[in-house]
Amino acid sequence: MTTLTEATSEAAARETPARRRRRVDRLPYLLLLPCLAIIGVLLLWPLGQVVMMSFYKLDSVRQLRGDREWPWVGLANYAQILGDPFFRTVLRNTVLFAVANVVLTMILGTLVGLLLNRLGKKMATFVASCVMLAWATPALTGTIVWKWIFDDTSGLVTWLFNKLPDGLSTALFGRSDWTGYGWFNDPLLFFAILTLVVVWHSFPFIAVSVLAGLKSVPSELQEAARVDGAGPWRVFWSVTFPMLRPVFGILVVLSTIWDFKVFTQQFVLAGGTQDRSTFMLSIYSYAEAFSPPPKYGVGSSIAVILTVILLVVTGVYVRMVLRQEDES
Repeated sequence: MTTLTEATSEAAARETPARRRRRVDRLPYLLLLPCLAIIGVLLLWPLGQVVMMSFYKLDSVRQLRGDREWPWVGLANYAQILGDPFFRTVLRNTVLFAVANVVLTMILGTLVGLLLNRLGKKMATFVASCVMLAWATPALTGTIVWKWIFDDTSGLVTWLFNKLPDGLSTALFGRSDWTGYGWFNDPLLFFAILTLVVVWHSFPFIAVSVLAGLKSVPSELQEAARVDGAGPWRVFWSVTFPMLRPVFGILVVLSTIWDFKVFTQQFVLAGGTQDRSTFMLSIYSYAEAFSPPPKYGVGSSIAVILTVILLVVTGVYVRMVLRQEDES
């Protein structure tokens, strides 16, 4: 009669390396199951609901609750949106705003990251802590502060402009009294302030990420370039930037996604959805879905279009990364 130890030894002996490898290979997928379940419940299921709603005509809360039947319209909501000239204006606003913000955020974040890399340890820690305050500040809180800064009566900017000499202010801007001036009424000025708010909130993440990438660049390569007579600009473009290209690629994609989806800052600065001249895709989707009369199906179709655009941007980046890996 075989003992338990002998039976265990025989089972272990019968297990082939291939079978053992398959069992080990399944372990990562089993560990990912809880995360996948959470993502499915919190992200994929609501996204599926939005896609489904975009194919129906939904104009009342009773329909959403299931008290009334959902009328199927197919692609009519998408045809209505894509055929609307105002949608092209909104898409243009979104693309131009995202491009401007990505460029400014990447430039400012990279410069701050390079500065942090040159500072001493204590000073770099202090500056990085101060910079990260902007990143840690919630978007709603930071936007409320910026809206107060540009308040037309008691804001800091209004106070500073009122302190200018009357002759200089009149010569430069055509007015001397800035009390009551609507900083958010002009679309171009509104987008300039919105860009300032978004870049202020976004560049710290870029700076810290660039700093982390710079720490991985071998100092010997930079020293060799300096010995060969290369200046700081040449060292950055010829040595540092090529080694940090994957980091910059990820940061550009993340910044593009975030800037395409800007909603809180615009909603707070504009005071709602009254000014349609400054609409972008995210707030356009919200306005169509929830402004009276509500059009939940149309709003859902705009949200789906925005998601598709972001998926295309991400797919282009992934393809570029894979092509670079194949070439290398």
